[in-house]
Amino acid sequence: MAQDDRPWPASGRRPRLTSLRTTFAVSFATVTAVVTVLVGVVSYSAAARLVRVDQETVFEQIVQDLRDEVRQQRMTPEDFSSSAPGHDIVRPARTDVQVLGPDGAVTDASRPRLPVTGTDRETAGAEAAGRMVQHEDIDVGDDVYRIATVALGGGRGAVQVAQEFSDTEDLLRVLQRQSLILMAVVVTAAGLFGWWLARRITWRLVALTSAAEDVARTRRLGTQVVPVSGLDEVGRLGRAFDRMLGRLAQSEEDQRRLVQDAGHELRTPLTSLRTNISLLRRIDELPPGARDDLVADLGQEARELTDLVNELVDLAAGQSDTEPPQRVDVAEIAYDVAGLARRRFGREITVRTCGDTRTEGRPAMLTRALSNLVENAAKFDPDGVAPIEVAVAGPARPGPLRVEVLDRGPGIADDDLTRVFDRFYRAPDARSRPGSGLGLSIVREVALAHGGAPFAYRREGGGTVIGFTVGS
Repeated sequence: MAQDDRPWPASGRRPRLTSLRTTFAVSFATVTAVVTVLVGVVSYSAAARLVRVDQETVFEQIVQDLRDEVRQQRMTPEDFSSSAPGHDIVRPARTDVQVLGPDGAVTDASRPRLPVTGTDRETAGAEAAGRMVQHEDIDVGDDVYRIATVALGGGRGAVQVAQEFSDTEDLLRVLQRQSLILMAVVVTAAGLFGWWLARRITWRLVALTSAAEDVARTRRLGTQVVPVSGLDEVGRLGRAFDRMLGRLAQSEEDQRRLVQDAGHELRTPLTSLRTNISLLRRIDELPPGARDDLVADLGQEARELTDLVNELVDLAAGQSDTEPPQRVDVAEIAYDVAGLARRRFGREITVRTCGDTRTEGRPAMLTRALSNLVENAAKFDPDGVAPIEVAVAGPARPGPLRVEVLDRGPGIADDDLTRVFDRFYRAPDARSRPGSGLGLSIVREVALAHGGAPFAYRREGGGTVIGFTVGS
């Protein structure tokens, strides 16, 4: 198994890995915490400001109403006595009222008793009605008040109006504590929810990671990937990973089978070559006719071995998709293959085309497949006089393009029609002829690589029709 070549820190310790689940949960909780704190701070600041401004506005309005009243009417301290009806004007606003006499002495104290300063006494003896002095943040006992002293005018005394602000601040502090508690609960809940959500999202990724690590450790490509459900990206990744493992397993199986079959097929010509080579040591003892047969056998076996190796290479190369697909005209390929086969075999080969014979494909692979079909037809009908026919038919409607090679040879038995495209398979009556049994298997590989399929059937009047389709 491959080792991780990434450099570690100078301490030599392997860095601790953070799981995606933890990262997701922490990130979710962090974002939620930041948003919650921002919203909480902004909301609290806005609420506190509104409450304070409202309190100040109410207090200022009460004081202004009181000043307007004493200016419009000649009022005495008795008018603001706790037993007088006029005193109720300021009571509903949660204000405290304390009445001062002309000398500044308290004639009707509030609860709690409000402090009286020298300025307040001067205001009580003032001639101008509505004269006011205001004190802010005055400590009265354990509470904080705002106090305004309004002169009655004519030296008749003054009225002190006070409003407690500490209860508002206490209320805001309670609101602040509750907001902090609520933010802590929201952040904790977000962290737990983020952890649950991350677990729900990443469990399939964890399973995929375990499967990949298991494949890397055991090299078993047949490992089943469980999390292939779902329509999201993780589900698509699971299905793609499963298909990838399936393709790799199939490729490994094809390679193994190819090596086994190739080893089996190479054993026969190599054994024959070793036998004939051992006879070469006594070639001087052989009669001239035997010498010629021996040399001919060696040449034939060398050619068969060369053809077998070449076909194995072609078959292995055909399994790879290194050649880029492009727009090709299969009819042109058929004419080129037919011209080459005429020169090679000296046979008459005709080409028939119809419809649109252009398609997306790999030219070299299609040329190889069609060449194998023509060579196969010429090989099994070496003495035939009827022409070998190549037919390329484009689809009349959406469908596959069809390529056929027709001959008048001995034909293929019904039992062999389904097996002629298997690797190294050779019909009993064809085993005496040269060949490796790989030509038609290459045709099948090319057809499958182009989204088609091979086919073979007996030709009416004798012979065989064999070919493949391209596209679906």
